[in-house]
Amino acid sequence: MRISVVPRGERSRVWTYASPLLAILLTLVTAAIVFAALGKEPFEALRVMWLDPLLGKRGFSELFIKAAPLIMIAVGLSLGFRANVWNIGAEGQYIMGAIFATGVALFFYDVESFPVWLLMIPAGILGGMFWGAIPALLKTRFNASEILTSLMLTYVANLGLLYLVVGPWKDPDGYGFPQTRLLTAAASSPHLVPGTRIHLGVVAALIVVALGWFLLSKSLLGFKLKVVGQAPRAAAYAGFSTRALTWLSMLVGGGLAGLAGMFEVAGPIGQLTPALSTGYGFTAIIVAFLGRLHPVGVLFGGLVLALSYLGGEKAQIALGLPAAVTKINQGILLFYLLACDLLIRYRLCVSLAKKEAA
Repeated sequence: MRISVVPRGERSRVWTYASPLLAILLTLVTAAIVFAALGKEPFEALRVMWLDPLLGKRGFSELFIKAAPLIMIAVGLSLGFRANVWNIGAEGQYIMGAIFATGVALFFYDVESFPVWLLMIPAGILGGMFWGAIPALLKTRFNASEILTSLMLTYVANLGLLYLVVGPWKDPDGYGFPQTRLLTAAASSPHLVPGTRIHLGVVAALIVVALGWFLLSKSLLGFKLKVVGQAPRAAAYAGFSTRALTWLSMLVGGGLAGLAGMFEVAGPIGQLTPALSTGYGFTAIIVAFLGRLHPVGVLFGGLVLALSYLGGEKAQIALGLPAAVTKINQGILLFYLLACDLLIRYRLCVSLAKKEAA
């Protein structure tokens, strides 16, 4: 028997949408093998990690809280990826958005009669856009790789965060812990569902998905992004400016990442701490590709990756598994996602080898 890879005449529409589902299935199978190797009963471990977090009102609400920043960041990244603008530094833009938003909250710390969180929203967006503008400038002015520059700026943003929480913004009543003061009620995102932690950031994520869908499907700008990514020479012939689209992609991606950072500070976390850097900006890359770089697909991809976070925390408590189990599952998913995408352009052919004549 011989297995060969044959190019398809055109991209398979079926496998474009089926490959993420196959990748998820293969991830579950591989995760079961990993759990067995760790001495855990595979089916029980899969149940604890992928099903138990969905049970109950609290677990279901936490899923949307965890998914909201992933969705916001991934929608912004998807727009850039479609134009072949590879913003890998969304984590740094997410941190800078949180820093700018926290700065506003601390500046108006004594104000209680005005919803300060309204001012924090543009501050978070501007913080992310500012950090995204740096690799955009280096790309368009000096042709520097946005992959490297945006990624390296993530470490600069993280060090800036550490400087602030152990230096000028350190909570004087925080017993020496590296953190700012807790944000006031005026600087906190409103909770929408009584008895849960669902806040305005969840609604903002859904609005971002809707706006992203409209931009890609119904606007000339979305058409330009697709053409530049799929046929650069045709885009140049049509007069589409790759320079302008590079700036747009980095600013939109950075702004949405900064918005996600703002809502994390004003919502679940409630203050600026080193724990803010959870890797959401990197995980959102997986979300973007799992969602086929489409805002609606990103919505479902964000829920899947959010479930992996919640399931990983559940598995640590219930099964005593290491914290790395979450990253392992996310890494396996990314590996299979990239591997299964091969089926979009190629067909696997199995043939039986004929016996040679004696």
